[in-house]
This record gives sequence, structure tokens and C-alpha cells, in this order.
Amino acid sequence: MRMAATRRLQTPGWRLALLLGACPAIMAASSVAALSQTTAPHAVHHKKKPAAHRKAAAGPAATAAAASSPQPGMPAPAAISHRRGASAPVDTSESVIVTGSRVSRKARDSTTPVDVITSAQLARTGQPNLVGALITTNASINTKSMGQDTANLTSSIRMRGLNPNETLVLIDGKRRNGTSNITADGGPEAGATPVDINLIPAAAIDHIEVLRDGAAAMYGSDAIAGVVNVILKKNASGSASFLTGANAYNGDGWQYQADLDKGFYFGSDGYVHASFQSFHADHFVTKTFDLRSLSPAANGVFPPDSNKILSTPEETRQTASLNWGSTVAPDVFGGLQTYGVITYGRRYGESYENYRTPTRLPQVWPIGFSPLETIFENQYSAVLGLKAPDMFGFHVDLSTTWGQDNLDIGNKNTANTRLYAPGTAANFAAIRPYGYRGGYTPTTVRAQTMINSQWTNNLDFSRAFHVFTMPMTLAFGAEERMEDYKLGAGDPASWLLGGTQGFAGLLPSNAGQWHRDVWAAYVDDDVHPVKQWDVDLAGRYEYYTDSQHTFTGKVSTRYDFTRQIAIRGTVGNGFRAPTLAEEHFSALNVSPTGAQGILAANSPGAASIGAIPLKPERSWNIGGGIVLAPVRDMSVTVDVYQINIRDRVVLAGGLSGDPAAAAIVATGTQLPVFSNNSNANVSAQYFANGVSTRTQGLDLNWNYLTRFGQFGRVTWSADLDLNRTRVTHVGNDSTPQHAPYANAQTIGWLTTATPRSKLILNALWQIDKFDVNVRQTRWGETKNNVKYQDQEPNPVLQYSNVYFYEFRNTPRWTTDLEVGYRLLDNLHLAIGGDNLFNIRPRRKPLVVTSLGVQYYDNDSAQVPMTGGFYYGRLNLTF
Repeated sequence: MRMAATRRLQTPGWRLALLLGACPAIMAASSVAALSQTTAPHAVHHKKKPAAHRKAAAGPAATAAAASSPQPGMPAPAAISHRRGASAPVDTSESVIVTGSRVSRKARDSTTPVDVITSAQLARTGQPNLVGALITTNASINTKSMGQDTANLTSSIRMRGLNPNETLVLIDGKRRNGTSNITADGGPEAGATPVDINLIPAAAIDHIEVLRDGAAAMYGSDAIAGVVNVILKKNASGSASFLTGANAYNGDGWQYQADLDKGFYFGSDGYVHASFQSFHADHFVTKTFDLRSLSPAANGVFPPDSNKILSTPEETRQTASLNWGSTVAPDVFGGLQTYGVITYGRRYGESYENYRTPTRLPQVWPIGFSPLETIFENQYSAVLGLKAPDMFGFHVDLSTTWGQDNLDIGNKNTANTRLYAPGTAANFAAIRPYGYRGGYTPTTVRAQTMINSQWTNNLDFSRAFHVFTMPMTLAFGAEERMEDYKLGAGDPASWLLGGTQGFAGLLPSNAGQWHRDVWAAYVDDDVHPVKQWDVDLAGRYEYYTDSQHTFTGKVSTRYDFTRQIAIRGTVGNGFRAPTLAEEHFSALNVSPTGAQGILAANSPGAASIGAIPLKPERSWNIGGGIVLAPVRDMSVTVDVYQINIRDRVVLAGGLSGDPAAAAIVATGTQLPVFSNNSNANVSAQYFANGVSTRTQGLDLNWNYLTRFGQFGRVTWSADLDLNRTRVTHVGNDSTPQHAPYANAQTIGWLTTATPRSKLILNALWQIDKFDVNVRQTRWGETKNNVKYQDQEPNPVLQYSNVYFYEFRNTPRWTTDLEVGYRLLDNLHLAIGGDNLFNIRPRRKPLVVTSLGVQYYDNDSAQVPMTGGFYYGRLNLTF
């Protein structure tokens, strides 16, 4: 399998040749439709603008470029001015979008709900991370309070309360590769290998388009909850900015972000834009009291605040991008254009695990130790493309996109206690082949390596024409994608005899490399039966070499009664293929008295305890809404939606005892003889198509601009998301007992870990050189069924997988404030506070708080546990 994967990676050319060879046949088949054309083709390509008008156009490399107005990179809000570098408020409903349709149109004219978030809006959040900025500006997007284990080192987003895997992320309309770091613990994001958008330099972003609708028929797998399309700058603007801040109440969590970007024009219509970002965040550590310090055995040896697990990672990150476009053959096919995007991200992070007391290994750590999980990540992405505006009447786009996420997971400030003191002859025999003799343990190890690669080739055609009197745009195309996933074993010391404290390494039996190919074809037809009525039909076929094939379709429509009132609706089906990580990831953590393992879902070992090979999730979505412009400078949209998902992937199993031990041994792993001579504490889990859900909700978006003459103007906005998910079916495993795949805790993660409601109220006041932005956010209630922990006196309840405590994170309000002043025409200073009054989540009661330390519900997507963040930002445009 590895040889085949390597061969495919090195010889992608035959795919491009096949796609290129298909061009004449596809265009010939489409010529029948062109015969019914009554007017000349239009709206697909435009005559080249003279050089004098280059700054009014965004560039030839993307449709979005022609639509978006130049804005300074991550610009600060400006005074009311039309001078260079000013950033006056704009009605984003007037922005031209390229997401959710093959036809470019204004956001307010879309058949589906699309939010446009400008770079100025992102900057005004004061958030140094792009994920935080999206959560602050869009009510339908949330994230976890804190990840477990390595998941704490990767950022993710949940749209409409669904798993991050169910949101598709694009850059300039091209699929972005996901992280290789799988969320291997239970929770709302179990199994997720999402796109970490924090690895996209914020300075490169012109705006972000958020499609709040299922779009698998257009874009393929993953677009069940919606699509986030990041549109990059394609102009000659430049900017430099610096932001820094911390939590003054806590006294830590210091962060800084430095951005730099600059664009240039060349030739008659060429452009190039380069961006760079550097970011650093110190640990934010919540004040805790470890109850073990009260034990007589502790005898004051370690302070009660030694446990730092309730914290955010320390992170250093650098990202860069380069994008360009130009006409290379003006007289060929209407002006043959080339374009490209290259991005690179580098990250090093450290995340605390539970404090180990001095009794654990005093010979090495006499005052105890706090293991740190580390991550060293490199992410690469490149897009190369050619566009022909008029190839025999068609607009043609040929592109290839490659991306890879490569990371090393490590463990430092740790120890392998059994490697230091093996104890038994069998253990001594197990470590000798690796050069160990006891009496020594490394304190820093590499725990595992992970690589996720993706190579996508696209060939797209579009043509606008008339059928009788009806304007129509026909689009069709093909896609081929190669996916590759690789797991590498850790250093022997990281996994021998149970492995290192805090995080055990990946065993050689868990390592491997897996590959699959994906083939797809689509057709899309946008037609206006009458002037006021728009109908968009889309269909797509996809075939996965390791899974099933699928057909998806979508119908969207809109009717404009007047310029002030319109209705829209959509219905369609979608799917999400299980990722290679969900299918093949496995890991084992061994302790002196037992072991906990995650088995590959498609492995014989998992099958022996009830697993069934994974199949795609399938969805059915329907939505409808009204679009209003009741008065000048006001826009209102209200949309309702329902998403039914069948066969959602969850972390299932949890079987214990001899069957679990036998399943682990079936993977090729030899379990040690435990100190209690029993397999009672051995358990195994796997990913399964465990449940079906129904998500229903309502989105409301309101924008209004009021002018007060000499007192400036105020831009008001309100964004509301009401969301409810219910489990409609729980599947059963294949064991004779037919045990359910999901218990009450898993059901709670899927249904109530995301706020039922989220409301964002924003007011931006701009007067002369001053600007003031105020934001109020109401976070709705979340609920989770949490386990009883060590402080629960009832042994029946303690650590039970049957009985849980229902914890409610009641609604909270947070306030953000930013005050800015334009020092010079192109220099802006702002100070502000996010969560100004330091509101924190509710604390869990002691009986469900591990060691008395983990008193926040880490799976809740409500108020961040970090509380207030107070910052200053300086922005220069040029």
C-alpha cells in the first residue's frame, strides 16, 4: 500500500492529461445548448480594462477579485474619509460574492444566505486569532472552550452546532487541506481533522464569505453545515500592524501579533500580493486548587496551585502567503490568464497536562512535574491555475491544488516511570532490545508523527447564454483528488511499558500509511424564467476508492417581489465521506493496572467488539427565508433551516475486560501482564456511524446605517442564531448484545454542547478622526452530561459510564469595546477590551471536577474560559 501511495504522489500528470483530454468532448456536448442561444454570450468574461483602470479591478485570477474593493490589510477603522487608507463603513450586503453560486452576484441578491465579513470587521474584534475573530462576528460559528490532549493544540470551528468536519473551508474557491491532528477523545468534535484557519495569515485576507447552507452538490464532501470561503487580496495596497494584549485580571496570557502585507501591479493587468504574520501567545493558566495538596501524604511538599491543566497552550506561529495573477497570452482564448496562491504556516505549541505529585518519580522529579504536550507543525499549500475567458465560447478554469499538514507531537517535562523501574523480569526483557537497563528515563520524547496530504485537480467550464428569452448560465466540470494519511511511531521510550506520563507515544503497530482517490463530476444551471425569479439547479457525482459512490443535488430559488422584498429557499441532499484518519487512526495508552485503546474502525480488532466499516454520512437539508430592505441603508434577512444527518460518526465502543484485550491483541500489540493480573481495566473504542440527528434553526441578520451630520454616523448590526439538535436514531453494534453506539453523554455532546442561541449586537460610531465600536454578545445555555469524578463518595457513580451529572452553563452576556483614533492619514491607533468585564463560564460542582481543578466544562462552546483580553493595536497603511 505504501509503494502504491508513493507512486501516485510522484506521478500526478496522467490525471491532468485526462482532464485536458476531456475538454473537447465536454465542450462539444455542450454546443447543443449553445445553438438555442438568441443573444451573444455575456457575463462570463469581460474585455480587458486599460492600465489606467487597473486599481479598480481586483485582478484576473479569481472572480472575487473583480468584485471586492481594495482595502488595507487588516485595516483599522478609519475616520469618515475617502482618502487613501481610509476605511469607511460599508453595507456588506452590497458586496459581490462568489460562494454558493456559479454566478457572481451581490450578497443581498443571493439565493442562499451568505455573510460577508470584511478585513476591517475582523480587525475591530481585537482578536489575534482568525478563529476568535469569526466567532466574535458570526453568530452561527462557535468553538470549544478547551481541547483535550493534542486537540488543545489545533483550532477548529463549529457551524450550526455540527462537527468541524462538516464545514468546508475554501481559499479563493479552492478546497483547503485539513490538519493531520485528529481529535481522538470523546466530545462534540470527536474524530475531527478540521482546517485550522489560524494558519492563514490574516493580513492576506480581503474578506470572508460564510455560506450558511448545505452545498455538497456544488463543492463535494464536508459542506453539510456550510462553507467558509477566504478571499485573498489582489490589489496594490500595503499595511503593517502590531497588536498586543493580555488578561489583566489573571496577569498572564500575554499575546502579540505582527502583520505585514504589500501588493504590486505589473504589466497591463498583472498583480502580486505578499503577506506575513508572526504570532505568539503565553500560557493562560486559570487559578486552581489541587485537592491532592490537602492529603496527609502530601505534607506541604507541593503548592495547591501546581496543577496547570486548565489553561491555553503557549504558541508561536509564523504564516506567509503569496498570490498572483496575470494575462500571459492576450490573443489566445480571449486573453489566457495564469494565477496562483502559495501559503505556508509554521507552529510550535506546548499544552499542560495534569501535575504529577513528587511521589510519582522522586528520583528524577523530587518536587513533582507537569508534562507538556508539544507540537511542531508545518503546513504547505499551493494553487496553480490557467483561465481562458473565451475558449470556443466557454470560460474555462484549469487548476491544481496541493496541500500537506506535517506535524510532530512530543512530550517534555515527563518520565516513563516503568522504564526507570521495570520491576519484573519480563519488563526488563522488553526494554533491553532498545538499549535500556532501568534506572534511567528520558524527560523529552517524540510521541508520534502525522502527515495529511491532499492533491486536487479541477477543470471547470461555464457559459452564459439565452434560451428563447431566458438568461441562463451553464457550468459543469470534473474533479480528481488524492488523499494520503500517514502515522509514525514515537520514540521507544514514549511507548515502552505503558509510555511516558501525560501522553503515551504511538506504538509501531499503530503506524501506517493509507491512500484513496476521489473522482467527481458536476453540473450547475442558473436560470431566470422571468426577470424577478432565479432558479439554480446543481447536481454532483462522487466516487471514493475506499468507500461508496454518491449522487447529490440541490435546488435553490429566489423571487423578488420588489427591490425591498424577496423570498428565497433551498432544498438538497449532501454527504461527508469519513476521513482517512477516522477510518485508520489507532492508539493505545497503558498503565500499570490496565489499558485504553482506540482501534482503527475498519480493523479486524474493532470488528471483534462490534465495529462496522465506516460509510459516508448523508444529509438532507431544507431552508427558506425572506430578504428585506424596508428603508434606505437598512437590510434584514431571516432564514429558517433544517438539516437531517444520517450515520454521523461518533467515538463508540467503550467495551471492557477480556474482549477488549483480545481486540487490542488482534492489532498486533502485545499487552503486558498487569499488576492486578486482570484485564478488567482494559477498554477499547472505535469510530462508528453511530447516530442520526436533526438540526433546526433560525438566522436573523440586521444592518442599518444612520447619519448624524457633524456628529458622524453609526453602523448598527444584529446577528442572531437559534439552533437545536436532536438525536433521531441511535445505532447498535454487531455484538450479540447489540449495544448502542452512543450513551447519554455522547448524545449530550451532539445536542446541547453548543448554545441554543447566540446574539451579537454591534454599533460602530465614526466621527472625524475617532471611531468607537461596542459589541454585546449573549451566549445561550449549554448542557452536558459530565462524569462523576474522584470527589464523588458514591462508588456506583464515580467514573460511571451510565450515570451522569447534567451540568448547565447558563446564559452569559459579554461586552467588547474598542476606541480608535487616526493619528495620521495612514496611521491608526486603537485600544480595547474583549469581554471587558472578565465574564467566565459557570463552574462545575466539586463532585464532577477532576482533582478539584477542571471546574469548567471544556466541551461547552459558550463563553471562553480566558475571560477578558485587553489590547492595543497600531496600524499603518501604504
